[in-house]
Amino acid sequence: EIFMDGNPINRLAPEDRNIGMVFQSYALFPHMSVAENVAFPLTVRGVPKAKLGERVIKALAMVGLKGFEDRRPAQLSGGQQQRVAVARALVFEPKLVLMDEPLSALDKQLREQMQYEIKQLHHRLGVTVVYVTHDQGEALTMSDRVAVFNNGVIQQLDSPDRLYEHPANAFVASFIGENNKLHGEVVLHEREWCDVKLGNGSVVRAKSVAVGAVGSRTMLSLRPERVMINPPAGSCDVTTTARVKDVTYLGDHLRVRAMAYGDQAIVVKVPNASKESALGTDADIQIGWRAEDCHALDVLA
Repeated sequence: EIFMDGNPINRLAPEDRNIGMVFQSYALFPHMSVAENVAFPLTVRGVPKAKLGERVIKALAMVGLKGFEDRRPAQLSGGQQQRVAVARALVFEPKLVLMDEPLSALDKQLREQMQYEIKQLHHRLGVTVVYVTHDQGEALTMSDRVAVFNNGVIQQLDSPDRLYEHPANAFVASFIGENNKLHGEVVLHEREWCDVKLGNGSVVRAKSVAVGAVGSRTMLSLRPERVMINPPAGSCDVTTTARVKDVTYLGDHLRVRAMAYGDQAIVVKVPNASKESALGTDADIQIGWRAEDCHALDVLA
């Protein structure tokens, strides 16, 4: 059953549910003008023609398309078509708007621009938006709350920063953002902390988030930006020697991939201006991190 504001809406006709919809493929009527497309939800709801024009112009102005009323969808760019679809979903002032991967067909720059515009519209209008996406960055950028699904089951429902910094299980940690994964066995469990023995016999201290008893398997989750290269003495709880395998230039930062603990690859992200920009392949370095930044998670979650 589906409830909205405490009321069941399963048996209501679509036009009576007060829900707007933005489709992945835009779903604009090609034989209708922009104005007619936006007016369609008002027409099926019986809004008087005297009020139609004013509300359509207001909705198009809201998405930056005032003056495009007489064009057909085929005469618009992908971004403009998506704006028409958003205006059509909002023109009848719904309580809820559903967006089904609405930006997946756009190029990166336009997609980022539309993310900003939809977010600004959301804050300005105050309407609730349920936004479906497979793009983790998009979810973190646009959302107040994110629900991460796996096989139809919600794994975690939380704010973007909580999802990223405090994943509830191994699936969420692996799905949201880049993540170092170290597999091992719990050898000590003390309330919020645990010690984990890795494959080469090294023992690493970590924050206990979702782990079983001593002897159970676990995955350590460690974000690349939390790892330090050649850290100052006393700044890290865990340190080890690693060998650089490659350094990738990414503009504002460098992505360093190094091997540690035998066969474990650990990725480190460092600012471009740092001294690590001179690192060479096969260089031996020290890497380290704080124990609280390393989360021990249930591998079966």
